[in-house]
Amino acid sequence: MTTLDFLNELGIEKVNFGGYSDKWLGSGSELDSVTPVDGTLIAKIKQCNSGDYENIMQKSSEIFKKWRMEPAPKRGEVVRNLANAFRKHKVALGKLISWEMGKIQAEGEGEVQEMIDIADYAVGLSRQLYGKTMHSERPNHRMYEQWHPLGTVGIVTAFNFPGAVWAWNAMIAAVCGDVMVWKPSSKTPLTAIAIQKIVNEVMTPLGWDGVMSLLVGSSRDVGELLVHDRRVPLVSATGSCHMGRKIGEAVAKRLARSLLELGGNNAIIVMPDSDPELVLRAVLFGAVGTSGQRCTSTRRLFLHKSISASIIDKLITSYSQIKIGNPLDSDTLVGPLVDDKAVKEYSDALEIIKKEKGEILYGGNVIQRDGYYVEPTLVKANMDMEIVREETFAPILYIFEFEGLEEAIEAHNSVDQGLSSSIFTKDMQSVEKFLSHSGSDCGIANVNIGTSGAEIGGAFGGEKDTGGGREAGSDSWKAYMRRQTNTLNWSDDLPLAQGIEFG
Repeated sequence: MTTLDFLNELGIEKVNFGGYSDKWLGSGSELDSVTPVDGTLIAKIKQCNSGDYENIMQKSSEIFKKWRMEPAPKRGEVVRNLANAFRKHKVALGKLISWEMGKIQAEGEGEVQEMIDIADYAVGLSRQLYGKTMHSERPNHRMYEQWHPLGTVGIVTAFNFPGAVWAWNAMIAAVCGDVMVWKPSSKTPLTAIAIQKIVNEVMTPLGWDGVMSLLVGSSRDVGELLVHDRRVPLVSATGSCHMGRKIGEAVAKRLARSLLELGGNNAIIVMPDSDPELVLRAVLFGAVGTSGQRCTSTRRLFLHKSISASIIDKLITSYSQIKIGNPLDSDTLVGPLVDDKAVKEYSDALEIIKKEKGEILYGGNVIQRDGYYVEPTLVKANMDMEIVREETFAPILYIFEFEGLEEAIEAHNSVDQGLSSSIFTKDMQSVEKFLSHSGSDCGIANVNIGTSGAEIGGAFGGEKDTGGGREAGSDSWKAYMRRQTNTLNWSDDLPLAQGIEFG
């Protein structure tokens, strides 16, 4: 098998520049992109330094003055062309995502489809950036609100969705009239470079270079500059809770905005009246899809005692049939972890599990072959174990038993993270309890579907240590704009609010 087909289509060379505004830049140190499939080098990247950063920011500031005045529906037309460009390169880009970070090709292409979907969504949104009209207490006055472009949006993305999360932000921000500077994960720089080249196919002929810029570089060299830059009114960051705290604090100190989508410790509650086949399929994809490296991956499984043994037996059988291997092979269900650090975190977690008396029901081993492969693992656990309260970015599923729904919800909500959750039941009282004020405390709460695989039409994000931000659909667009309240006096008088007389 060769990788050259999709690398050539996407313009990936042996050495690539990692920065772009209206030209390619890269005056910093070189970065190696290594495939987790077998640990070999894919290509090198010349990273950005502080000088490159300043060039990019200046171009962004200049082009924003023009882009913000382009009518929103016309900005939407540009985004429509971007969607079509992503369609053109869907297979090649999906393969690159798989090759660079390890998810199977179906998931890689699914991620590109997500980029297409959010772009299509944003096209419609470009004609629906609505404000409200309010009745004034003063006669012959009109009061309303409108939404204006915010400015330069800093987008910081993680390796696990190296294209989709950027698109969630960039497509919405673009129709809102913002410009973007994108700092991707240093683990997946080639995907970002390929996407930037696809963007350039659309933007350069239209004269919109600089609306979407790229900034590959270390946190030390360019990330800190982006977070602290007063020219960046919004930083949207996806990553760990630790990273989010640092970014959130830095941005808050300069009274700017942060949109944070951080860690998840997602759980499924399974009631005795659930459909076992639905449960099995949901848990399997949620726990082992992307090798457990989704922020919405299922980490905890609460099983009612009456069905626990049966579900566990089915899970062990299913886990034993999973094909682990090259993510570009059509029969592979689980590819590698992203790098050797991720493998170490997996191994470290298992050592802690053993010390805390967790029972490994299946898996628990590093696979000895080229690349970064581990066995999806099932662990019988209890809530007294500290490890279950943490997010380990690997395919480890903790299984608990419960007797009553309130007990399960309390245990479910007892962790610091609050991204995605699910219940499997046919009982409406259980459903309503789970979705009520006293139910799941997560930003996403599902019924009879798993924790993973959110649609772009709904707002995506979570509560507590997950950060509280919202991306993608619903009214998430408001994060990328500034609200302005306007009052117009069309009378010959100047009445004051609250009936105040002055002079």
